[in-house]
Formats: sequence, C-alpha cells, structure tokens
Amino acid sequence: MAAGAITAGWLADRIAGDPARGHPVAAFGRLSDALEQHVWKPSRTVGALYALSLIGTVAGGVAWIDRALVDRPRRRAVFRALIIWTALGGRSLERAADALAEAVDAGELERARALAPTLVGRDPSDLDVAELCRAAVESVAENTSDAVVAPLLWAALFGVPGAAGYRAANTLDAMVGHRSERYASFGWAAARIDDVANWPAARLSALLAIAWAPALGGQRADAWRAAFEDGAGHPSPNAGRVEGAFAGALSLTLGGVNSYRHGTEQRPTLGSGTPPAVGDIARAVRLARLVGASAAVLCAALAWSVRR
Repeated sequence: MAAGAITAGWLADRIAGDPARGHPVAAFGRLSDALEQHVWKPSRTVGALYALSLIGTVAGGVAWIDRALVDRPRRRAVFRALIIWTALGGRSLERAADALAEAVDAGELERARALAPTLVGRDPSDLDVAELCRAAVESVAENTSDAVVAPLLWAALFGVPGAAGYRAANTLDAMVGHRSERYASFGWAAARIDDVANWPAARLSALLAIAWAPALGGQRADAWRAAFEDGAGHPSPNAGRVEGAFAGALSLTLGGVNSYRHGTEQRPTLGSGTPPAVGDIARAVRLARLVGASAAVLCAALAWSVRR
C-alpha cells in the first residue's frame, strides 16, 4: 500500500499540480503565522519549541488518522495518496518556471519580475534577463529536491507521517528560516531542521541529475565536479549540491550575488559552462522531470522493501 500511495500521489501531482483551493500547506502556513504572532521572541529555545510543536502536531495528526483507518483499507489508501499529493510541488514548480520563461522570452521584464516570487525567494525588483534566467534555473534545481525528491523519500522511509512532517518543516524554513534580524534566533531551529531533513534528498537529487546529464547534453564528470566540489563552497549544505549537479548536467555556470529583502549573499560559482539563457529554463524543467520520475520509482521500490 505504501508503494502504491507514493505512485498515486506522484501521478496526481503530475496530472493536477497543487490543489487549487483549500491546500493543506496554505492552511498550515496561516496557522504557523498566527502562532508566531503570539509566541515570537528573539530566542533559539522559543523558536525550537515553536518549530518542533508544529512539525510534531502535523506528523502526529497524520499518523493518528492513518491508524484510525486501518480497518478501512480503501479509504486509507486514498488518504495516503492525498497526503503525498499535497506534500509534493513538482508540477506547480514547472508551471511557475514555464510562465517566467515565457515572460522573459516575450521581453516583458516587468511581468517576469512580478512572476518571480512564485519561483524564487530573492528580491526581483532589479533582476535583468540574465539574473532572471539564473534565478529560475537555480530555483528549479533546489526545489526539485525540496518539493519532489524529499517528500517522496520521507514517505518511503516513514510513511505519510514522514511526508507530512517533512512538508511542515520545509514550509517553516521558508517562513522563518531567514537570516533577517527578526528570524536570526527565532528561525534558527527551523532552518537547521530543514537542513537535516533535506540532506539525504539533496544528495539523491544530485546523483540522479548526474546520471541524466547525457540526456541534456552534459557530461557526468562535469556534473559530479560541480555538485560535490563546487557545491561544497555553497552556504547551504544542500542547495549547492543540487544546483551544482544541474549546472554540470546542463553545461551551465550558476552562482553569483543574490539580493534578498534582508540583504545580499555571495554564492560560489557552480559549473564551468555558459551563463543561463531563457531556453535553459525549459532544459532545467526537463531535467527536473527526469529526476522526479526516477525518484518516484526508486522511492516506491524503497517503500515496498521497507514494509517487507
């Protein structure tokens, strides 16, 4: 049943993308924001209690419902597939990247900048064509791991509570895991939990991207070097590996100065190819699909093996 739920949830995401209304992740975000307004303090301890309580509530609640349906296998199977579907975000990621690429290709930079926040976390106000393309490729790479491979892997290892708990941790990192003045202490635990949760998925994503490099015109050796040598200098223990693998597989160079609302960050050079152009966004999306499909097969097999 676990392998079937992973397959069904992944197929639902491929076909429909994120639910148009009533997305559980959006509801979780509103709950987290409301709780933050009541408990926020510039304290790592308070931030850790905040993050752990929310993640534990989500994972525990899903586990309780899953156990309650043990005598109703059909409903349980549907519930598991729905949880995995809502934990994934691969199709919506691709749609956001395609929309931004279309706007850039049409020369509509203001529309592209308006679309950028659906895909990237950096400040889009001053991004030119080259930076929009780089941002899109880097975001597709990182979020293929965060929004596709990681939920599948946690579902394979720990069932739907694992997938739901991971999605909660990743959402909290996006909300409070910034290096801004407000979240430097309060969001520290959320950021570290997300780093740990994404560590195995980022390496799996990188290895899959390396394996698929020839299909995109790249060399596996270049992708490996960019992921595990260039990527080691990235401030994130995970993003650099995946972005580097995509850079090498696509024969691109990624990295540079990223401007965020809380300040600027220097990212190392990843890869030794050409700077990304608008056509490379579609190539990154294609690689993301290949990585996601491979991860779905591997994680379904892993789930079957673990349950056996």
